[in-house]
Amino acid sequence: MMKMMVVLVLSFVLCVSADSQHNNMRIVGCSEVDGEEMYGLDGEELWYADFANNKGVYPQPPFIDPFIYKKGIYEQAVQNQQVCKTNLGIALKGNKDVPLEFDPPSSPIMYPKDEVEDQQQNTLICYVTGFYPAPVNVSWTKNEQKVTVGPTINTPYPNKDGSFTQVSRLDFIPRQGDIYSCTVEHPALTEPLTQLWDGDRPVGVGPAVFCGLGLTIGLLGVAAGTFFLIKGNECR
Repeated sequence: MMKMMVVLVLSFVLCVSADSQHNNMRIVGCSEVDGEEMYGLDGEELWYADFANNKGVYPQPPFIDPFIYKKGIYEQAVQNQQVCKTNLGIALKGNKDVPLEFDPPSSPIMYPKDEVEDQQQNTLICYVTGFYPAPVNVSWTKNEQKVTVGPTINTPYPNKDGSFTQVSRLDFIPRQGDIYSCTVEHPALTEPLTQLWDGDRPVGVGPAVFCGLGLTIGLLGVAAGTFFLIKGNECR
């Protein structure tokens, strides 16, 4: 049975100087079994409520200046969920006969957070965007074995076109020959989307393959042109 998610988006612009503006966003959302609250700035997630572990999370990398919200923000998020679920019940009754529209996500993009060095801890990132409604389900494998401990995923982040973006992360230690995959599932997909990563780069036909193919065709064209030029001179 499809679960409806009601998402309240509050977005406003803070003017910090005559020449600069910043988009500050707050998202409160809930379903019958889940919920979310997130604060963002200029498309970056600053804080979100991890209701499963009863805490607030600051996902920024350690090298930037920390941005800390006031005390009690997580407790306020818990109260907001009670209001959201009440509104959800009203919305479900009023929209029970309205069909949901679905947009599938684009193929996931998979890349390491830092430059890859053998035996040095890193983070693999699986970036998924363009889907509606939220969320997506992301699962990981290592050498075709499912990874159940370690993967994390952020709360769905709204795009300007009304679709959503989510990012899943997996801490790992690169080793020669290891192959990782992230698989994305969504109600709009007829089958899951999977991206592979072989410990150095995504596995598949990428730009380098097309460049090599173009160079090969170009060299064949030059060779063919030279051949006919020589044959033409011999016929004179």
